[in-house]
Amino acid sequence: MSSWSIIHQPSTPRVPEHLPMRHITGHSSLRSKALGLITLQAALMGLFLIGCASGPRREGETKDYGFEGDSDIVWVRGPWESIRPSGNVDEVIDQLCPAVMELPRARLGEYGQEYCGVIYSFENGLYYASVPSPLKRAEMVGPSRRKSCFSPAVVKDSRGQLEPLADFHSHPWPSSPMSEPDRRRRNQRYRVRIQFDTTCRIQKLVPHIRDALPGEIYERQARSWKLIGYIQPEDKDSGFITPVRP
Repeated sequence: MSSWSIIHQPSTPRVPEHLPMRHITGHSSLRSKALGLITLQAALMGLFLIGCASGPRREGETKDYGFEGDSDIVWVRGPWESIRPSGNVDEVIDQLCPAVMELPRARLGEYGQEYCGVIYSFENGLYYASVPSPLKRAEMVGPSRRKSCFSPAVVKDSRGQLEPLADFHSHPWPSSPMSEPDRRRRNQRYRVRIQFDTTCRIQKLVPHIRDALPGEIYERQARSWKLIGYIQPEDKDSGFITPVRP
């Protein structure tokens, strides 16, 4: 903006008293042009200052999560200080539900809010969780049985190149397993998906979206994973589960 300081008001010559009227008229024209130029400079300066100012955040954005530009691509900050990193990813997963359930409206059912985040690692072998984000598509105000949040596509962690492993999200109800939309092929971004409800019933989907293997649904029981169903290759688009026989 300092370049504007070299633009100055053009000087208006002093009109000698002995000049004819036609010369005085000419100097009045110069004065008008000078004033017009000053007005234009002021207008341009206003536009320049507006361009320099940072734009407002979109609704719901914070320093911990936001949208990439005008898109629906969500970024989240990592690591989340509420989750202790571990070389065992299951130890990170076991911490997620209690921490998320402390967030605003995480337990409020039809008046509640889902949260979405990412589990990732560095070359040091430790797994971390991002800050969970409630960002979602616009929806009607009031109670609803349909809740959602955008699975984050970007994790911002200044410590280096990271490797995402899984996304995780909450449901604001009890007795709420992974839904059919949660299981559909088109909604998978990572190798693993973690979901939990307000009772901290945790499920895991290994979708195998890039190969012909069936998807696998597990449930966390007594700190181990129990296979409870398959998503056959022909059912990956719908997310239909074939239960495992006892």
